[in-house]
Amino acid sequence: MPTEVRPYIPQQITVHLGSPNQAAENVTVSFPDYVKNVASSEIYPTWEPSAIRANILAIISFALNRVYTEYYPSRGFPFNITSSTAIDQKYIHGRDIFENISQAVDTIFNSYIRRRGFIEPLAAKFCNGTTTTCDGLSQWGSQELAQQGYNSVDILRHYYGDDIELVVNAPVSGVRASYPGFPLRRGMVGENVIRIQYMLNRISQDYPAIPKIPTPLNGQFDEATEQAVRRFQQIFSLTPDGVVGSGTWYKMVFLFVGITNLSELASEGQTVYQISYQSSGQLSEGDRGEGVRTIQYLLSVIAEFYDTVPAPAIDGIYGPGTVRSVTAFQQTMGLPQNGVMDARTWEALYRAYEGITESVDRYTNVIPEAFRPEPGTTSGLTQFSGQDLALGSTDFRGGSNG
Repeated sequence: MPTEVRPYIPQQITVHLGSPNQAAENVTVSFPDYVKNVASSEIYPTWEPSAIRANILAIISFALNRVYTEYYPSRGFPFNITSSTAIDQKYIHGRDIFENISQAVDTIFNSYIRRRGFIEPLAAKFCNGTTTTCDGLSQWGSQELAQQGYNSVDILRHYYGDDIELVVNAPVSGVRASYPGFPLRRGMVGENVIRIQYMLNRISQDYPAIPKIPTPLNGQFDEATEQAVRRFQQIFSLTPDGVVGSGTWYKMVFLFVGITNLSELASEGQTVYQISYQSSGQLSEGDRGEGVRTIQYLLSVIAEFYDTVPAPAIDGIYGPGTVRSVTAFQQTMGLPQNGVMDARTWEALYRAYEGITESVDRYTNVIPEAFRPEPGTTSGLTQFSGQDLALGSTDFRGGSNG
């Protein structure tokens, strides 16, 4: 069952009107308005539509990468991005927006580019291509390519490589901090724990003094995880209590992003990682331990989607609350209602949880490999074959090749 930190389109983004350490105002604006402002500040409305589209997608992807990697929050800053063109993108608060750029952004603001097989939005760096050059997209160069007949996909692939893919209809959400809001400690179980394990194992490749957590990762905050956390805290001058509070969490995020270059164009890449829940055999009222915690965690997730199933406390104790939750789950699934986690109930529990995670995956539609499907396909994106999709087309936002 894959679990990952899923990129999303923030409803709003907070911009620091200066360089990171400069005393300047922070302004919070809607994400589409931010992209419109940057695009109106960075490129010309008279450019070819394909060049405008390519630049907008680069702007979106770069901003989303900053949000996804928590680039500034992990450094202690109360904003998501700056207006400094030396490190981020040009944002001029209060400026006028060009109408055709505004319309283009409204069409594709919830789309972004990423490298095939990676999760994070591409850190799609760019420069004007005249007074400054870089490894990413050349703005004036994109216009020249558009004038030669390149569509927006060809332009993006020209600068970022053939291994990029497009994500469309990404979910929209308020900005979410990755830290769950409470300390994580030994005995806990779940996706937040596996994220700790995943980050620590990658960081340990560069800091071998941090002990490796055995794989496959199980999402259980066990003794091995606690030892790795303590050693991490010792190395980076944090209180070595083995508890992952916000300070330890964001130090991990900061190092993980830096080591893997997630905020760089040449990123190591964040891939899907796995969490494996193993059946602990038959469990019933009075039992205790990690197997019970696993049951409680899975039921708590399922309870978010099934009103008939109450969420139990995740305390590792198979008490009356867990019995009620298991019994309600069995009733919902048409199983014998005995409140016991037997083989059939375990199987149904896994199946229900996996179905939920797969359904959540569908909120994000990915157009992999071919921005332009092979002739004769019915993906709804055949307009990409040989020509650029018209700005404002609903086909672009709704299309998917599966």
